[in-house]
Amino acid sequence: MSGADIAACIVIPIYNHKDAIGGTVARLSVHQLPIFVVDDGSDTATQAVLAELACRYHGQMTLLRLPVNGGKGAAVMAGLRAARRAGFTHALQIDADGQHDANDVPLFLDAARAEPGAVILGRPVYDESVPKSRLYGRYLTHVWVWVETLSLTIRDSMCGFRLYPLDAACALIDSVPLGTRMDFDIEILVRLHWRRLAFRSIPTRVVYATDGVSHFDVLWDNVRISASHTRLVCGMVLRSPMLIAHKLMPRRTAASEQATHGGPGWWRVAERGSRLGMGLLALSCRLFGMRFTGLWLHPVVGYFLLTGRTARAASHRYFAQLAQAAPGERTPQPGWRSAYRQMLAFAQSGLDKLAAWSGRIGDHEAVFDDPAPFEALVASGRGALVIGAHLGNLEMTRALAARNGRAKVTAIVYTEHAKRFNSVLSSANGDFAKHLIHVSDFGPDTSMMMQARIDAGELLVIVGDRVPAHESGRTTDARFLGATAPFAQGPYVLAHALGCPVYLFFCLRERGGSYRLYFEQFAERIALPRRERAQHIAAWAQRYASRLEHYCRKAPYQWFNFFDFWARAGSAAPVSVSDLTENSRHG
Repeated sequence: MSGADIAACIVIPIYNHKDAIGGTVARLSVHQLPIFVVDDGSDTATQAVLAELACRYHGQMTLLRLPVNGGKGAAVMAGLRAARRAGFTHALQIDADGQHDANDVPLFLDAARAEPGAVILGRPVYDESVPKSRLYGRYLTHVWVWVETLSLTIRDSMCGFRLYPLDAACALIDSVPLGTRMDFDIEILVRLHWRRLAFRSIPTRVVYATDGVSHFDVLWDNVRISASHTRLVCGMVLRSPMLIAHKLMPRRTAASEQATHGGPGWWRVAERGSRLGMGLLALSCRLFGMRFTGLWLHPVVGYFLLTGRTARAASHRYFAQLAQAAPGERTPQPGWRSAYRQMLAFAQSGLDKLAAWSGRIGDHEAVFDDPAPFEALVASGRGALVIGAHLGNLEMTRALAARNGRAKVTAIVYTEHAKRFNSVLSSANGDFAKHLIHVSDFGPDTSMMMQARIDAGELLVIVGDRVPAHESGRTTDARFLGATAPFAQGPYVLAHALGCPVYLFFCLRERGGSYRLYFEQFAERIALPRRERAQHIAAWAQRYASRLEHYCRKAPYQWFNFFDFWARAGSAAPVSVSDLTENSRHG
Protein backbone atom coordinates (compact mmCIF):
# COMPACT_ATOMS: atom_id res chain seq x y z
CA MET A 1 0.00 0.00 0.00
CA SER A 2 1.37 3.43 -0.87
CA GLY A 3 0.75 6.45 1.32
CA ALA A 4 -1.69 7.89 -1.20
CA ASP A 5 -3.79 4.74 -0.96
CA ILE A 6 -4.74 4.92 2.73
CA ALA A 7 -8.46 5.17 3.51
CA ALA A 8 -8.84 6.55 7.04
CA CYS A 9 -11.78 7.03 9.37
CA ILE A 10 -12.31 8.04 13.00
CA VAL A 11 -13.46 5.72 15.79
CA ILE A 12 -14.89 7.27 18.99
CA PRO A 13 -15.82 5.00 21.92
CA ILE A 14 -18.32 6.66 24.24
CA TYR A 15 -19.95 5.87 27.57
CA ASN A 16 -22.21 8.56 29.10
CA HIS A 17 -20.25 11.58 27.79
CA LYS A 18 -23.41 13.30 26.63
CA ASP A 19 -22.15 16.83 27.35
CA ALA A 20 -18.79 16.49 25.56
CA ILE A 21 -19.56 14.32 22.56
CA GLY A 22 -21.29 17.05 20.51
CA GLY A 23 -18.26 19.34 20.61
CA THR A 24 -15.89 16.43 19.91
CA VAL A 25 -17.80 15.36 16.79
CA ALA A 26 -18.12 18.98 15.60
CA ARG A 27 -14.36 19.57 15.86
CA LEU A 28 -13.59 16.32 14.08
CA SER A 29 -16.18 16.71 11.33
CA VAL A 30 -14.23 19.54 9.67
CA HIS A 31 -11.61 17.00 8.54
CA GLN A 32 -14.20 15.31 6.28
CA LEU A 33 -13.42 11.82 7.54
CA PRO A 34 -16.10 9.19 8.15
CA ILE A 35 -16.78 8.87 11.89
CA PHE A 36 -17.77 5.70 13.73
CA VAL A 37 -19.23 6.44 17.17
CA VAL A 38 -19.50 3.33 19.33
CA ASP A 39 -22.04 3.67 22.16
CA ASP A 40 -20.82 1.34 24.90
CA GLY A 41 -24.21 0.83 26.60
CA SER A 42 -24.75 4.49 27.55
CA ASP A 43 -27.74 5.79 29.50
CA THR A 44 -30.94 7.06 27.89
CA ALA A 45 -29.88 10.73 27.92
CA THR A 46 -26.63 9.98 26.08
CA GLN A 47 -28.45 7.78 23.58
CA ALA A 48 -30.78 10.68 22.76
CA VAL A 49 -27.81 13.01 22.16
CA LEU A 50 -26.15 10.44 19.93
CA ALA A 51 -29.33 9.90 17.90
CA GLU A 52 -29.55 13.66 17.29
CA LEU A 53 -25.88 13.78 16.22
CA ALA A 54 -26.40 10.86 13.84
CA CYS A 55 -29.17 12.82 12.14
CA ARG A 56 -27.16 16.05 12.06
CA TYR A 57 -24.07 14.37 10.56
CA HIS A 58 -25.99 11.93 8.36
CA GLY A 59 -23.66 10.52 5.72
CA GLN A 60 -20.54 11.21 7.77
CA MET A 61 -21.28 9.66 11.16
CA THR A 62 -22.16 6.01 11.74
CA LEU A 63 -23.62 5.12 15.14
CA LEU A 64 -22.96 1.66 16.57
CA ARG A 65 -24.63 0.54 19.79
CA LEU A 66 -23.45 -2.16 22.18
CA PRO A 67 -26.40 -3.47 24.24
CA VAL A 68 -24.50 -3.46 27.56
CA ASN A 69 -21.45 -1.65 28.81
CA GLY A 70 -18.42 -3.82 27.99
CA GLY A 71 -15.65 -1.32 28.58
CA LYS A 72 -13.56 1.01 26.44
CA GLY A 73 -11.58 -1.84 24.90
CA ALA A 74 -14.71 -3.66 23.81
CA ALA A 75 -16.06 -0.48 22.20
CA VAL A 76 -12.80 0.27 20.37
CA MET A 77 -12.54 -3.28 19.06
CA ALA A 78 -16.11 -3.12 17.79
CA GLY A 79 -15.31 0.17 16.04
CA LEU A 80 -12.11 -1.13 14.46
CA ARG A 81 -13.84 -4.23 13.13
CA ALA A 82 -16.69 -2.16 11.70
CA ALA A 83 -14.25 0.22 10.04
CA ARG A 84 -12.35 -2.63 8.43
CA ARG A 85 -15.58 -4.26 7.20
CA ALA A 86 -16.48 -0.93 5.62
CA GLY A 87 -13.26 -1.01 3.60
CA PHE A 88 -11.09 1.41 5.57
CA THR A 89 -7.36 0.78 5.93
CA HIS A 90 -6.69 2.99 8.96
CA ALA A 91 -8.68 4.14 11.97
CA LEU A 92 -7.93 7.13 14.16
CA GLN A 93 -9.11 6.35 17.71
CA ILE A 94 -9.94 9.40 19.83
CA ASP A 95 -11.69 9.67 23.18
CA ALA A 96 -15.15 11.21 23.41
CA ASP A 97 -14.40 13.57 26.30
CA GLY A 98 -12.86 16.34 24.20
CA GLN A 99 -9.44 16.27 25.91
CA HIS A 100 -7.54 15.82 22.67
CA ASP A 101 -6.74 18.49 20.10
CA ALA A 102 -8.74 17.70 16.96
CA ASN A 103 -6.56 20.13 15.01
CA ASP A 104 -3.80 17.50 15.08
CA VAL A 105 -5.76 15.01 12.97
CA PRO A 106 -3.89 16.02 9.76
CA LEU A 107 -0.57 15.33 11.50
CA PHE A 108 -1.63 11.76 12.24
CA LEU A 109 -2.84 11.28 8.67
CA ASP A 110 0.39 12.66 7.20
CA ALA A 111 2.42 10.28 9.40
CA ALA A 112 0.28 7.35 8.23
CA ARG A 113 0.73 8.31 4.59
CA ALA A 114 4.48 8.46 5.10
CA GLU A 115 4.51 5.03 6.80
CA PRO A 116 1.24 3.18 6.21
CA GLY A 117 2.19 0.15 8.30
CA ALA A 118 3.12 2.07 11.45
CA VAL A 119 1.02 2.70 14.55
CA ILE A 120 0.84 6.47 15.10
CA LEU A 121 0.62 7.41 18.78
CA GLY A 122 -0.22 10.68 20.44
CA ARG A 123 2.40 11.84 22.92
CA PRO A 124 0.52 14.09 25.38
CA VAL A 125 1.66 17.64 25.99
CA TYR A 126 -0.13 18.67 29.20
CA ASP A 127 -0.99 22.08 30.56
CA GLU A 128 -1.60 22.99 34.21
CA SER A 129 -5.02 21.33 34.18
CA VAL A 130 -3.60 17.82 34.38
CA PRO A 131 -4.07 16.16 37.80
CA LYS A 132 -0.59 15.48 39.17
CA SER A 133 -1.61 12.05 40.46
CA ARG A 134 -2.73 11.10 36.95
CA LEU A 135 0.45 12.54 35.41
CA TYR A 136 2.90 10.74 37.67
CA GLY A 137 0.86 7.54 37.81
CA ARG A 138 1.14 7.13 34.05
CA TYR A 139 4.90 6.74 34.29
CA LEU A 140 4.58 3.52 36.24
CA THR A 141 2.74 1.99 33.29
CA HIS A 142 5.24 3.49 30.82
CA VAL A 143 8.12 1.79 32.63
CA TRP A 144 6.33 -1.55 32.60
CA VAL A 145 5.65 -1.20 28.87
CA TRP A 146 9.31 -0.46 28.24
CA VAL A 147 10.18 -3.62 30.16
CA GLU A 148 7.57 -5.70 28.31
CA THR A 149 8.85 -4.57 24.91
CA LEU A 150 12.55 -4.31 25.88
CA SER A 151 12.33 -0.99 24.10
CA LEU A 152 11.60 2.72 24.58
CA THR A 153 9.74 2.84 21.26
CA ILE A 154 6.27 3.27 22.83
CA ARG A 155 6.68 6.62 24.54
CA ASP A 156 3.12 6.83 25.92
CA SER A 157 0.91 3.75 25.97
CA MET A 158 -2.17 5.34 27.56
CA CYS A 159 -2.98 8.26 25.26
CA GLY A 160 -6.47 7.87 23.80
CA PHE A 161 -5.47 9.58 20.54
CA ARG A 162 -3.83 7.11 18.14
CA LEU A 163 -4.06 5.74 14.61
CA TYR A 164 -4.05 2.01 13.81
CA PRO A 165 -3.35 0.20 10.51
CA LEU A 166 -6.52 -1.87 10.49
CA ASP A 167 -5.25 -5.09 8.92
CA ALA A 168 -2.64 -5.55 11.65
CA ALA A 169 -4.88 -4.36 14.50
CA CYS A 170 -7.85 -6.53 13.50
CA ALA A 171 -5.65 -9.56 12.89
CA LEU A 172 -4.46 -9.19 16.49
CA ILE A 173 -7.82 -8.61 18.14
CA ASP A 174 -9.34 -11.52 16.17
CA SER A 175 -6.63 -13.95 17.26
CA VAL A 176 -5.68 -12.96 20.83
CA PRO A 177 -8.02 -12.25 23.78
CA LEU A 178 -7.34 -8.66 24.82
CA GLY A 179 -8.48 -6.68 27.82
CA THR A 180 -11.85 -5.07 27.23
CA ARG A 181 -11.59 -2.10 29.59
CA MET A 182 -8.90 0.46 30.40
CA ASP A 183 -6.20 -2.19 30.04
CA PHE A 184 -6.92 -2.47 26.31
CA ASP A 185 -4.98 0.62 25.22
CA ILE A 186 -1.81 -0.72 26.82
CA GLU A 187 -2.06 -4.37 25.83
CA ILE A 188 -2.80 -3.85 22.15
CA LEU A 189 0.31 -1.69 21.73
CA VAL A 190 2.63 -4.15 23.47
CA ARG A 191 1.31 -7.04 21.40
CA LEU A 192 1.55 -5.07 18.14
CA HIS A 193 5.13 -4.28 19.11
CA TRP A 194 5.75 -8.00 19.57
CA ARG A 195 4.36 -8.48 16.06
CA ARG A 196 7.09 -6.20 14.74
CA LEU A 197 5.02 -3.16 13.80
CA ALA A 198 6.74 0.21 13.72
CA PHE A 199 5.59 3.03 16.04
CA ARG A 200 5.72 6.78 15.51
CA SER A 201 4.76 9.52 18.01
CA ILE A 202 3.02 12.83 17.43
CA PRO A 203 3.15 15.47 20.22
CA THR A 204 -0.42 16.54 20.90
CA ARG A 205 -2.00 18.93 23.40
CA VAL A 206 -4.19 17.35 26.11
CA VAL A 207 -6.52 19.40 28.32
CA TYR A 208 -8.38 18.18 31.42
CA ALA A 209 -11.72 19.99 31.87
CA THR A 210 -12.59 20.91 35.46
CA ASP A 211 -16.05 19.38 35.04
CA GLY A 212 -14.89 16.43 32.94
CA VAL A 213 -16.30 12.95 33.46
CA SER A 214 -13.83 10.13 34.00
CA HIS A 215 -14.82 6.47 33.95
CA PHE A 216 -11.49 5.26 35.30
CA ASP A 217 -12.18 3.02 38.29
CA VAL A 218 -9.26 3.66 40.61
CA LEU A 219 -9.53 0.22 42.23
CA TRP A 220 -10.70 -2.21 39.59
CA ASP A 221 -9.08 -0.62 36.56
CA ASN A 222 -5.75 -0.58 38.40
CA VAL A 223 -6.29 -4.24 39.28
CA ARG A 224 -7.01 -5.03 35.61
CA ILE A 225 -3.99 -3.06 34.43
CA SER A 226 -1.76 -4.79 36.99
CA ALA A 227 -3.04 -8.19 35.88
CA SER A 228 -2.42 -7.21 32.26
CA HIS A 229 1.16 -6.18 33.04
CA THR A 230 1.70 -9.51 34.80
CA ARG A 231 0.59 -11.40 31.68
CA LEU A 232 2.67 -9.18 29.42
CA VAL A 233 5.81 -9.53 31.51
CA CYS A 234 5.41 -13.31 31.39
CA GLY A 235 4.94 -13.04 27.65
CA MET A 236 8.07 -10.90 27.42
CA VAL A 237 10.11 -13.51 29.29
CA LEU A 238 8.97 -16.24 26.90
CA ARG A 239 9.67 -14.02 23.91
CA SER A 240 12.88 -12.46 25.23
CA PRO A 241 15.25 -14.31 22.83
CA MET A 242 13.18 -13.10 19.87
CA LEU A 243 12.81 -9.59 21.30
CA ILE A 244 16.56 -9.35 21.77
CA ALA A 245 17.05 -10.56 18.20
CA HIS A 246 14.59 -7.91 17.05
CA LYS A 247 16.86 -5.20 18.41
CA LEU A 248 19.40 -6.24 15.77
CA MET A 249 16.76 -6.16 13.03
CA PRO A 250 14.86 -3.23 11.49
CA ARG A 251 11.18 -3.16 12.43
CA ARG A 252 8.76 -3.69 9.60
CA THR A 253 5.87 -1.74 8.25
CA ALA A 254 3.11 -2.97 5.99
CA ALA A 255 4.92 -1.41 3.05
CA SER A 256 8.04 -3.37 3.76
CA GLU A 257 6.10 -6.61 3.68
CA GLN A 258 4.90 -6.00 0.13
CA ALA A 259 7.26 -7.13 -2.58
CA THR A 260 4.94 -7.73 -5.47
CA HIS A 261 4.90 -5.84 -8.72
CA GLY A 262 1.26 -4.97 -8.09
CA GLY A 263 2.17 -3.07 -4.91
CA PRO A 264 5.41 -1.24 -4.15
CA GLY A 265 8.24 -2.61 -6.29
CA TRP A 266 10.96 -4.97 -5.12
CA TRP A 267 13.36 -2.03 -4.78
CA ARG A 268 11.17 -0.49 -2.05
CA VAL A 269 11.24 -3.57 0.13
CA ALA A 270 13.47 -2.74 3.08
CA GLU A 271 16.74 -4.61 3.32
CA ARG A 272 16.30 -7.05 6.17
CA GLY A 273 19.06 -7.64 8.69
CA SER A 274 21.14 -5.11 10.58
CA ARG A 275 24.64 -3.84 9.91
CA LEU A 276 25.61 -5.12 13.37
CA GLY A 277 24.26 -8.62 12.71
CA MET A 278 26.04 -8.84 9.35
CA GLY A 279 29.22 -7.52 10.92
CA LEU A 280 29.08 -10.19 13.61
CA LEU A 281 28.83 -12.90 10.96
CA ALA A 282 31.82 -11.37 9.16
CA LEU A 283 33.78 -11.33 12.43
CA SER A 284 32.82 -14.95 13.12
CA CYS A 285 33.98 -15.87 9.62
CA ARG A 286 37.40 -14.33 10.28
CA LEU A 287 37.81 -15.77 13.78
CA PHE A 288 36.23 -19.20 13.51
CA GLY A 289 36.09 -19.99 9.82
CA MET A 290 33.39 -20.70 7.28
CA ARG A 291 32.21 -24.05 8.60
CA PHE A 292 31.49 -22.81 12.14
CA THR A 293 29.93 -19.55 10.94
CA GLY A 294 27.71 -21.51 8.59
CA LEU A 295 26.04 -23.11 11.61
CA TRP A 296 24.72 -19.69 12.65
CA LEU A 297 22.84 -19.42 9.39
CA HIS A 298 20.26 -22.03 10.45
CA PRO A 299 18.68 -20.07 13.36
CA VAL A 300 19.02 -16.81 11.41
CA VAL A 301 17.22 -18.29 8.41
CA GLY A 302 14.62 -19.82 10.74
CA TYR A 303 13.87 -16.38 12.13
CA PHE A 304 13.49 -14.80 8.69
CA LEU A 305 11.35 -17.72 7.54
CA LEU A 306 8.94 -17.23 10.45
CA THR A 307 8.75 -13.44 10.11
CA GLY A 308 8.96 -13.11 6.31
CA ARG A 309 5.40 -13.77 5.22
CA THR A 310 5.87 -12.16 1.80
CA ALA A 311 9.07 -14.09 1.12
CA ARG A 312 7.36 -17.35 2.10
CA ALA A 313 4.45 -16.64 -0.23
CA ALA A 314 6.83 -15.74 -3.08
CA SER A 315 8.80 -18.93 -2.52
CA HIS A 316 5.58 -20.96 -2.55
CA ARG A 317 4.55 -19.34 -5.86
CA TYR A 318 7.98 -19.97 -7.39
CA PHE A 319 8.03 -23.68 -6.54
CA ALA A 320 4.42 -24.04 -7.69
CA GLN A 321 5.38 -22.51 -11.04
CA LEU A 322 8.44 -24.74 -11.22
CA ALA A 323 6.29 -27.83 -10.75
CA GLN A 324 3.77 -26.57 -13.30
CA ALA A 325 6.48 -26.00 -15.89
CA ALA A 326 7.96 -29.46 -15.46
CA PRO A 327 5.09 -31.95 -15.12
CA GLY A 328 6.38 -35.41 -14.43
CA GLU A 329 9.75 -34.18 -13.25
CA ARG A 330 10.79 -34.39 -9.62
CA THR A 331 10.71 -30.83 -8.33
CA PRO A 332 10.61 -29.38 -4.79
CA GLN A 333 7.11 -29.14 -3.40
CA PRO A 334 5.90 -25.70 -2.28
CA GLY A 335 5.87 -25.33 1.48
CA TRP A 336 7.85 -24.41 4.55
CA ARG A 337 10.63 -26.93 3.89
CA SER A 338 11.34 -25.73 0.36
CA ALA A 339 11.15 -22.08 1.48
CA TYR A 340 13.63 -22.81 4.26
CA ARG A 341 16.06 -24.50 1.89
CA GLN A 342 15.78 -21.63 -0.59
CA MET A 343 16.40 -19.01 2.11
CA LEU A 344 19.27 -21.06 3.51
CA ALA A 345 20.85 -21.21 0.04
CA PHE A 346 20.48 -17.42 -0.17
CA ALA A 347 22.14 -16.93 3.21
CA GLN A 348 24.94 -19.31 2.23
CA SER A 349 25.52 -17.39 -0.99
CA GLY A 350 25.95 -14.21 1.05
CA LEU A 351 28.46 -15.92 3.31
CA ASP A 352 30.32 -17.22 0.25
CA LYS A 353 30.46 -13.71 -1.22
CA LEU A 354 32.03 -12.49 1.99
CA ALA A 355 34.48 -15.39 1.99
CA ALA A 356 35.42 -14.78 -1.63
CA TRP A 357 36.11 -11.08 -1.10
CA SER A 358 38.05 -11.98 2.06
CA GLY A 359 40.29 -14.37 0.12
CA ARG A 360 38.94 -17.52 1.78
CA ILE A 361 37.74 -19.19 -1.44
CA GLY A 362 40.29 -20.32 -4.00
CA ASP A 363 40.09 -20.43 -7.79
CA HIS A 364 39.91 -24.24 -7.67
CA GLU A 365 36.58 -24.01 -5.85
CA ALA A 366 34.88 -22.38 -8.85
CA VAL A 367 35.36 -24.14 -12.19
CA PHE A 368 33.85 -23.66 -15.64
CA ASP A 369 31.52 -26.31 -16.97
CA ASP A 370 32.92 -25.47 -20.41
CA PRO A 371 35.78 -22.94 -20.32
CA ALA A 372 36.06 -22.57 -24.11
CA PRO A 373 33.68 -19.56 -24.62
CA PHE A 374 35.26 -17.62 -21.74
CA GLU A 375 38.83 -18.45 -22.81
CA ALA A 376 38.09 -17.38 -26.39
CA LEU A 377 36.59 -14.08 -25.25
CA VAL A 378 39.52 -13.26 -22.94
CA ALA A 379 42.00 -14.17 -25.67
CA SER A 380 40.23 -11.86 -28.13
CA GLY A 381 40.66 -8.87 -25.85
CA ARG A 382 37.14 -7.71 -26.65
CA GLY A 383 34.71 -6.30 -24.15
CA ALA A 384 31.28 -7.84 -23.72
CA LEU A 385 27.95 -7.44 -21.98
CA VAL A 386 27.28 -10.37 -19.64
CA ILE A 387 23.67 -10.99 -18.56
CA GLY A 388 23.24 -12.94 -15.35
CA ALA A 389 20.44 -13.44 -12.84
CA HIS A 390 19.69 -13.63 -9.14
CA LEU A 391 20.50 -17.30 -9.51
CA GLY A 392 23.49 -18.77 -7.71
CA ASN A 393 26.34 -16.41 -6.93
CA LEU A 394 27.54 -13.92 -9.54
CA GLU A 395 29.19 -11.68 -6.93
CA MET A 396 31.51 -14.44 -5.76
CA THR A 397 32.76 -14.87 -9.31
CA ARG A 398 33.45 -11.14 -9.61
CA ALA A 399 35.56 -11.39 -6.46
CA LEU A 400 37.63 -14.21 -7.94
CA ALA A 401 38.06 -12.30 -11.20
CA ALA A 402 39.26 -9.23 -9.31
CA ARG A 403 41.82 -11.38 -7.47
CA ASN A 404 43.39 -13.24 -10.36
CA GLY A 405 43.29 -10.32 -12.79
CA ARG A 406 42.43 -12.48 -15.78
CA ALA A 407 39.45 -10.34 -16.72
CA LYS A 408 38.18 -6.93 -15.67
CA VAL A 409 34.59 -7.32 -14.53
CA THR A 410 32.34 -4.35 -13.79
CA ALA A 411 28.90 -4.84 -12.24
CA ILE A 412 26.00 -2.56 -13.12
CA VAL A 413 24.17 -2.43 -9.82
CA TYR A 414 21.19 -1.08 -7.94
CA THR A 415 22.79 -0.73 -4.50
CA GLU A 416 20.10 1.16 -2.55
CA HIS A 417 18.46 -2.18 -1.75
CA ALA A 418 21.52 -3.69 -0.06
CA LYS A 419 23.51 -0.87 1.51
CA ARG A 420 24.28 -2.68 4.74
CA PHE A 421 25.45 -5.91 3.11
CA ASN A 422 27.49 -4.05 0.48
CA SER A 423 29.20 -2.04 3.20
CA VAL A 424 30.25 -5.31 4.87
CA LEU A 425 31.71 -6.55 1.58
CA SER A 426 33.51 -3.23 1.10
CA SER A 427 35.11 -3.54 4.52
CA ALA A 428 36.25 -7.08 3.61
CA ASN A 429 38.03 -5.93 0.44
CA GLY A 430 38.72 -2.43 -0.81
CA ASP A 431 38.41 -3.60 -4.43
CA PHE A 432 34.71 -4.43 -3.98
CA ALA A 433 33.44 -0.97 -4.94
CA LYS A 434 36.07 -0.16 -7.56
CA HIS A 435 34.21 -1.80 -10.41
CA LEU A 436 30.60 -0.84 -9.77
CA ILE A 437 28.31 1.35 -11.84
CA HIS A 438 25.39 2.59 -9.75
CA VAL A 439 22.05 2.68 -11.52
CA SER A 440 20.96 5.79 -9.65
CA ASP A 441 23.87 7.69 -11.21
CA PHE A 442 23.10 6.62 -14.79
CA GLY A 443 23.08 9.35 -17.42
CA PRO A 444 24.87 10.42 -20.64
CA ASP A 445 28.26 10.55 -18.91
CA THR A 446 27.76 7.06 -17.52
CA SER A 447 26.72 5.78 -20.96
CA MET A 448 29.95 7.11 -22.45
CA MET A 449 31.96 5.59 -19.61
CA MET A 450 30.31 2.20 -20.16
CA GLN A 451 31.18 2.35 -23.86
CA ALA A 452 34.77 3.23 -22.94
CA ARG A 453 34.97 0.21 -20.63
CA ILE A 454 33.70 -2.09 -23.37
CA ASP A 455 36.24 -0.64 -25.80
CA ALA A 456 38.95 -1.32 -23.19
CA GLY A 457 38.00 -4.99 -23.08
CA GLU A 458 36.03 -5.06 -19.84
CA LEU A 459 33.07 -7.32 -19.10
CA LEU A 460 29.95 -5.45 -17.95
CA VAL A 461 27.67 -7.67 -15.85
CA ILE A 462 23.95 -6.94 -15.61
CA VAL A 463 21.06 -9.05 -14.35
CA GLY A 464 18.00 -9.71 -16.47
CA ASP A 465 15.52 -11.13 -13.96
CA ARG A 466 14.30 -7.95 -12.27
CA VAL A 467 11.97 -5.28 -13.58
CA PRO A 468 13.20 -1.65 -13.67
CA ALA A 469 13.62 0.09 -10.33
CA HIS A 470 10.58 2.35 -10.62
CA GLU A 471 7.03 2.01 -11.82
CA SER A 472 7.55 3.67 -15.20
CA GLY A 473 10.38 1.37 -16.26
CA ARG A 474 9.98 -0.51 -19.54
CA THR A 475 9.21 -4.23 -19.49
CA THR A 476 8.20 -6.91 -21.95
CA ASP A 477 6.33 -10.16 -21.39
CA ALA A 478 7.89 -13.61 -21.64
CA ARG A 479 6.86 -17.12 -20.67
CA PHE A 480 8.78 -18.26 -17.62
CA LEU A 481 8.08 -21.44 -15.67
CA GLY A 482 4.68 -21.92 -17.25
CA ALA A 483 3.29 -18.39 -16.84
CA THR A 484 3.72 -14.91 -18.26
CA ALA A 485 6.10 -12.65 -16.35
CA PRO A 486 7.49 -9.16 -16.95
CA PHE A 487 11.17 -8.89 -17.88
CA ALA A 488 13.18 -5.71 -18.19
CA GLN A 489 13.95 -4.45 -21.68
CA GLY A 490 17.10 -2.69 -20.47
CA PRO A 491 19.72 -5.42 -21.05
CA TYR A 492 18.83 -5.81 -24.72
CA VAL A 493 18.60 -2.09 -25.41
CA LEU A 494 21.95 -1.65 -23.65
CA ALA A 495 23.49 -4.42 -25.77
CA HIS A 496 22.14 -2.72 -28.90
CA ALA A 497 23.60 0.63 -27.84
CA LEU A 498 27.02 -0.81 -26.98
CA GLY A 499 27.25 -2.94 -30.13
CA CYS A 500 29.25 -5.64 -28.35
CA PRO A 501 29.00 -9.42 -27.94
CA VAL A 502 26.52 -10.65 -25.35
CA TYR A 503 26.98 -13.65 -23.07
CA LEU A 504 24.91 -15.38 -20.40
CA PHE A 505 26.55 -16.30 -17.13
CA PHE A 506 25.35 -18.39 -14.19
CA CYS A 507 27.33 -19.54 -11.14
CA LEU A 508 25.70 -22.44 -9.27
CA ARG A 509 26.71 -23.97 -5.96
CA GLU A 510 27.19 -27.72 -5.98
CA ARG A 511 27.26 -30.34 -3.26
CA GLY A 512 30.33 -29.93 -1.12
CA GLY A 513 30.37 -26.16 -1.48
CA SER A 514 32.20 -25.78 -4.80
CA TYR A 515 30.80 -23.67 -7.65
CA ARG A 516 30.28 -24.47 -11.32
CA LEU A 517 30.34 -21.62 -13.83
CA TYR A 518 28.19 -21.62 -16.96
CA PHE A 519 29.33 -19.10 -19.57
CA GLU A 520 27.62 -19.22 -22.95
CA GLN A 521 27.36 -16.91 -25.92
CA PHE A 522 23.96 -15.28 -26.24
CA ALA A 523 24.52 -13.14 -29.34
CA GLU A 524 27.45 -11.81 -31.34
CA ARG A 525 25.50 -8.57 -31.44
CA ILE A 526 21.93 -7.55 -30.63
CA ALA A 527 20.36 -5.28 -33.25
CA LEU A 528 16.97 -3.67 -32.68
CA PRO A 529 15.50 -2.30 -35.92
CA ARG A 530 13.43 0.78 -35.19
CA ARG A 531 10.24 -0.47 -36.85
CA GLU A 532 10.30 -3.89 -35.19
CA ARG A 533 12.02 -3.00 -31.95
CA ALA A 534 9.29 -4.28 -29.62
CA GLN A 535 9.12 -7.66 -31.37
CA HIS A 536 12.90 -8.10 -31.30
CA ILE A 537 13.13 -7.15 -27.63
CA ALA A 538 10.37 -9.64 -26.81
CA ALA A 539 12.20 -12.38 -28.72
CA TRP A 540 15.49 -11.74 -26.89
CA ALA A 541 13.68 -11.59 -23.51
CA GLN A 542 11.97 -14.90 -24.25
CA ARG A 543 15.30 -16.49 -25.17
CA TYR A 544 16.80 -15.26 -21.91
CA ALA A 545 13.77 -16.47 -19.90
CA SER A 546 14.11 -19.93 -21.45
CA ARG A 547 17.78 -20.20 -20.46
CA LEU A 548 16.99 -18.90 -16.96
CA GLU A 549 14.28 -21.55 -16.64
CA HIS A 550 16.81 -24.21 -17.68
CA TYR A 551 19.19 -23.24 -14.90
CA CYS A 552 16.41 -22.82 -12.34
CA ARG A 553 15.53 -26.47 -12.97
CA LYS A 554 19.19 -27.39 -12.57
CA ALA A 555 19.46 -25.59 -9.20
CA PRO A 556 15.87 -24.95 -8.00
CA TYR A 557 16.80 -23.67 -4.53
CA GLN A 558 19.25 -21.08 -5.84
CA TRP A 559 16.93 -18.54 -7.49
CA PHE A 560 16.77 -15.62 -5.07
CA ASN A 561 13.87 -13.36 -6.06
CA PHE A 562 11.74 -13.26 -2.91
CA PHE A 563 8.80 -11.38 -4.38
CA ASP A 564 5.97 -12.44 -6.68
CA PHE A 565 7.79 -12.45 -10.01
CA TRP A 566 4.57 -13.11 -11.95
CA ALA A 567 2.38 -10.55 -10.20
CA ARG A 568 2.06 -8.04 -13.03
CA ALA A 569 2.73 -8.47 -16.70
CA GLY A 570 4.32 -5.34 -18.11
CA SER A 571 3.71 -3.94 -21.54
CA ALA A 572 6.31 -3.40 -24.19
CA ALA A 573 7.08 0.21 -24.97
CA PRO A 574 9.77 2.16 -26.75
CA VAL A 575 12.95 2.50 -24.71
CA SER A 576 15.49 5.30 -24.63
CA VAL A 577 19.12 4.99 -23.61
CA SER A 578 18.23 6.55 -20.23
CA ASP A 579 16.20 3.41 -19.39
CA LEU A 580 19.05 0.99 -20.03
CA THR A 581 20.12 -0.02 -16.56
CA GLU A 582 17.03 0.61 -14.45
CA ASN A 583 16.54 -3.09 -13.89
CA SER A 584 19.76 -4.00 -12.16
CA ARG A 585 20.69 -4.82 -8.66
CA HIS A 586 23.48 -7.35 -8.77
CA GLY A 587 24.32 -9.55 -5.83
